[in-house]
Amino acid sequence: MPESNIATGPMTGILAAVLPVVGAVIMGALMRRLNWLTREADTSLMRVTINVFTPCLIFDSVLGNTALAQLKTLILAPVVGFVTVALGILLSLAAARLTGLPVGPARRTFALCTGIYNYGYIPLPLAQLMFDRETVGVLFVHNIGVEAAMWSVGLLVISGQGIKSGWRQILNVPLAAIVLGLLLNAGGIASHLPTFVLQTAHLLGQCAIPLGLVLVGATMADYAHEFRFGRLQPPILWACLIRLGILPAAFLILGWALPAPSELKQVILLQAAMPAAVFPIIMSRHYGGDPGLALRIVLGTSLAALLTMPWWLRWGAQFMGIGPQGG
Repeated sequence: MPESNIATGPMTGILAAVLPVVGAVIMGALMRRLNWLTREADTSLMRVTINVFTPCLIFDSVLGNTALAQLKTLILAPVVGFVTVALGILLSLAAARLTGLPVGPARRTFALCTGIYNYGYIPLPLAQLMFDRETVGVLFVHNIGVEAAMWSVGLLVISGQGIKSGWRQILNVPLAAIVLGLLLNAGGIASHLPTFVLQTAHLLGQCAIPLGLVLVGATMADYAHEFRFGRLQPPILWACLIRLGILPAAFLILGWALPAPSELKQVILLQAAMPAAVFPIIMSRHYGGDPGLALRIVLGTSLAALLTMPWWLRWGAQFMGIGPQGG
């Protein structure tokens, strides 16, 4: 959907961008239920997605991206990613006392899961469908800051440990692909790469998002039996209020006030509408949190986001001036 239609076009245009993403997640859950996609296959599929398909998508989005030629964008994008996640975690930690959760792992899990928005396989296809490759490239650079906040502030909150081990998690193949792509752009080499290299990256990169969404759906299906609407209902309601109400409003005000390029404003708009991220479920299990509560927050905000996401995208685009005259 062209950028010019977001703020002024019919709501069906936004739904047309959102529903295929939801459909792919549902298909992943269905594949798991039918045992067509087994848990044993997850590790290899995830490894290929992270280490091959996603780097190819990054190259396809970053190489020759004019938006990333601006130093302002390269600095602001990861800073915005870090600040929005850190703000979300700390605000959620402060609000955890209102949820009735006991002090300890439950409150720390609430803060981590509510504070981190889905920054990967849901906003990526929306960026492709609603905007263009320039915005997708800026989203990848923005996500460097997101991961830095998740493995520093997030790890500190969920585990109470130091952040030294967390920084190692940021050093991964996608980050290397982003840095390499930016260096190729800066050196003027990107435009001289053989066509078959660019076409191969484009072809393989198209696998990243569908496979990622399918794996998200399969992961949710694995934990769905732990989800009970009546159990710990107040924390879920508070998580929805913060993740899908208070934080989106704060993000949109930031995007409106920040003297940022239009592509970064579009990224802020997308992230404002996102539900809780899925990966904190794994973090809470590994670092002594409450994975059952993490699952309920992720599923609860994801279901509620089916209703709130189109409205935040539409109203947020109008508020931030993302449209025919936007920037």
